[in-house]
Order: sequence, then structure tokens, then C-alpha cells
Amino acid sequence: MAAMTRLVDVRSEQLVEDLAALDPLTATFAGIPGHDDALPDLSPNGFAAREELHRVALGEVAGLAVADEREQVAKDAFLERVGLTVERTEAGVERSEFSVISSAIHAIREVFDLMPTETPEHWDAIGSRLSAIPTALDGYRTTLLEEAAAGRISARRQYAEVAAQVRGWTGQEGAAGDYFERAVADAPDALGDRLRAAAGQASAAYADFGRFIETDLQPRGREVDGVGRETYALASRYFLGASVDLEETYQWGWEELKRIEDDMAATARRIVPGGSVADAVAALDADPARDCGSRDAFQAWMQEKSDSVLAAFDGVHFDIADPLRTLQCKVAPINDGGAWYSPPSEDFSRPGTMWFSFTDDHEKYSTWRETTTVFHEGVPGHHLQCAQAVHQAGLLNRWQRLLCWVSGHGEGWALYAERLMDELGHLDDPGDRLGFLDMQGFRAARVIVDIGVHLGLTIPADNPFGWRPGEVWDADRVFEFMRAHSRMDDGSLRFEVNRYLGWPGQAPSYKVGERIWLDARADAQARHGSAFDLKAFHTAALDLGSLGLDPLKAALGRL
Repeated sequence: MAAMTRLVDVRSEQLVEDLAALDPLTATFAGIPGHDDALPDLSPNGFAAREELHRVALGEVAGLAVADEREQVAKDAFLERVGLTVERTEAGVERSEFSVISSAIHAIREVFDLMPTETPEHWDAIGSRLSAIPTALDGYRTTLLEEAAAGRISARRQYAEVAAQVRGWTGQEGAAGDYFERAVADAPDALGDRLRAAAGQASAAYADFGRFIETDLQPRGREVDGVGRETYALASRYFLGASVDLEETYQWGWEELKRIEDDMAATARRIVPGGSVADAVAALDADPARDCGSRDAFQAWMQEKSDSVLAAFDGVHFDIADPLRTLQCKVAPINDGGAWYSPPSEDFSRPGTMWFSFTDDHEKYSTWRETTTVFHEGVPGHHLQCAQAVHQAGLLNRWQRLLCWVSGHGEGWALYAERLMDELGHLDDPGDRLGFLDMQGFRAARVIVDIGVHLGLTIPADNPFGWRPGEVWDADRVFEFMRAHSRMDDGSLRFEVNRYLGWPGQAPSYKVGERIWLDARADAQARHGSAFDLKAFHTAALDLGSLGLDPLKAALGRL
């Protein structure tokens, strides 16, 4: 009997090829070769062409039969993700979304961090892509103006902050200098003049675009930061791949933050007997053994930490394939703040990379604060999750491996990975554990402020901290609350708060995703009893690839 053709896989993989051709940025981020010299058409016509690709693919995949359980998971993932992409398109989000972390100008700048520089051909591609920036930004300007005319705008704060970011990237402000000039500093002599000219044109185009943001978009921006319930509900579903009760999640955030901070207080007393969390933080920050002292030393520390975890975990808690055993750790060439992970290319010629970015006013390079972040971004967090998916060509189709990403699944796994490291004893040092709890609490506080400010909720009269009962959330209260419930420097914290205000629904996906991962594990333990095997559960779960949290719960319930 002939094997059934895997039609869902075939059609899903066709979308990868079609989208890579129309969106070279996505191709580079996904590690798909052949498109590194180009940029997408960011005009309304360019957006329309990409939107039509998704609409047609969604309709066709919806009508296809599946060959087996594995392809059913692939179909569920495709319909959930692409369906929400189409829904966001119809709501005007795909073209108009603009914040300190999410816009086409961020994607264009970031893509150069991932481009190879080993050969003259690589440098030639960089030059061609730099030369395409002025035209791409002209098209994007037309799109944003068209969207603004239709009333699809971001908050005024986001336009102002992005304009400031552009001044930093182009060397007009800050200590980092001109990003584009630095990007070609190591170009071979034979191409140097061309690349420097292209970099200069790119920088000038960005600077001009920054002025456009200030003069044309900022005055049109919304006065209020909150987006309202309807817009927020769509954003929450997009980032979670699930529908959740927002009020229940808001209340759970308060309870979770209180639980974590009680644990922090107990852990602090292990560091300073009888002391407070503030006393423990002061003691840790004063310990020279816990401060790398410089960005270069910090990069070396996180590389060593990552390498040691990879070696210790392989064959014990996870089976780690050879291509996954290389994880690069880098301090990013920008000063916006934050940490993130870039998956490997399809052929692993570009390895998975963990990035840290420090703001200009950053002074301490603390290991106790960031040990848990290494676990989050590396192993057993994003690197194990994302690189494992890229590697599983025998189980996942190309769309699943390269283009499917759900924040609630991915960030939820990364927080679950941090929790797992605590359970396995890798955070027994009380300083490292306090850093872990601090970041856990930070993520719980984000659930509260993100839902609170965007839905315009009231601060509960009976909140466990007795903080501003009965008041309504706004940007100032968000910053005050986050400052009270984290140990982050003000520069990094302001970036984080602006991110929440401009990217609704994303920040809660970490803790809500972790909650669902923990519930799924508890359900599997209850069903399998003494036969439950943690390593087998992790392997089976990661082999599903990235999924919306609703499809994930259904798939894990069948394991």
C-alpha cells in the first residue's frame, strides 16, 4: 500500500519558499540561504503581497487531509499561527505595529548582526543590503503614513522613544557611535570604499527616517498608552496561542508575585542572616567575585557557563545532538538593553547565539543576576528548544522548524527551564537563586502591569502589598511598580516599561506560558504515575516544535 502524501507538509513548506522570496529579512533570521543581499518591499503593495500569501496558504491547508498524528500537529500549528497572522492583518496590526522593540526599522538593523562576514561574497551581500535601505525606508514611510491616515497609530511615547533609538544607532546621541559605520569596519580593503559609502547612505536614511518619526508620526500618536480590551485580547491570543481569562490572569499575577517575593525574603536571609532582600542585594553587589568588571569579561563568563551546562546535560537530562553543542555568547553591538537568542541557520553554519545588550549607564556586570538568564537563553532554554526544532528535519516540516514561533510556548519553556534548573540543584548558591527569583518576580509583575495598563484596570483594594489600592494603572504607576519589584538599573527598566507599553500582550506570555508548561507536566505525571520519565517528557514535548499553547495542551495530553 503506497504511503499517503503529506499534503500539509508540502503546502507548509511552499509557504517558506514563497515568503523567503518576498521577505528576505525573514529568510535571514530563519537561516534560509540565498536572500541576504536584499530587503523586502515595505510599501503598501509589498505588505499586500505578503498578506495574500498567508491568506491563500491558510485556506488551502485548512482543506487538506492529514496522514498521521504528527501531521495533525503540524496542521494545528499552521492553522493557529497563520490564522492569527491573517486576523492581525485584517485588524491593521501587521502594517502599523510600531514600538521600541517591534517595527521594520528594528528588523532591518538587527539583521546585520546575523550576517556572515567570512568571505568577499558575504561582504558583497552586506553592501547590497545596506544599499537597499533608503528605498525600503521610503516604502515604509508611505505605509506608516497611510496607516496613520486610517487611524491606525501607536502611542506618542513609542514614536518619541524610537526616534531616540535611531539617534543612538546613527551616532547622533549616546556612546555607541554609528552602528552602520561599525558594521563595515572590518570589510576587506577591496570592498571598503563601496561598503563605507553604502553604510553612510544607510545611516543617513535612518537619521532622516528618525526625523520623519518625530515630525510626522509623533504628533499623531495616541496620548494614552493603553490599547483597550479588543486590541489587547487579539494581542494576547497572538502571543499565547491561547485564549485566557484576562481578569483571572491579572489576579493570579498578584498571587504569584507574592509567592515569589516570600521565597526571595527567605533566600535573602541565607545571604545576610536576619537581613532583607535589599541587604542581600547590597552584599552581592559588593562582592567582587560576583562582578565580571567589563563587557568582555562578562561575555567570556557567560560562554564558559553555557559550555559547562551543555556538557553536563548531554545524555543526562536531554540528548543533545552534535550540531546543538555549539552555542555562541555575545554582547550585542547596541546599547538598548535586554537579552535574547538567535536560532541557528538551517544548516547550522550559523550557530545559535545568546545575546546580551547593556544600556549606556550600565555599571555592574553581575553574575548572580544573570546566571538564570544564561539558562533561559541557552540550555535548557531557548537554544535547546529552538535548535532542537531546526535539527528535527525527520519529524517537523520546514515551516515548523524555521518559521513557527509562539511566544507563550517559547518564553514559557525558557521560564520553565529556569525553574527546572532550580529543581535540579543548579541554583543552590543563594546569590544565584536570588537572581533567579528576582527575574521570576519581574516576569510576574509584568503580568500585572501589562494587563492592568492596557485594560485600564483598577489596582485591587486588597492587593498583597497594600500599594495604591483603588487607583487606575498608567505609565507612571507601571514604572513605579516595576521599580519596587525588581533590582534592574533605571535605564534598562525604562526600556522594559516602554516595551510593555508598546508591545501589548507579549510580556505576560512568559509567566502564563510557564504556568501551562507546568500544568502539562503535572498532568503527564498524574496520568503515567510511577512510569513517568522526565527526560522522555521533555524529548517528546520539544519534538512537537513550537505550538500555540492551546494546541500544545491538546498534543501533550495525547503523549
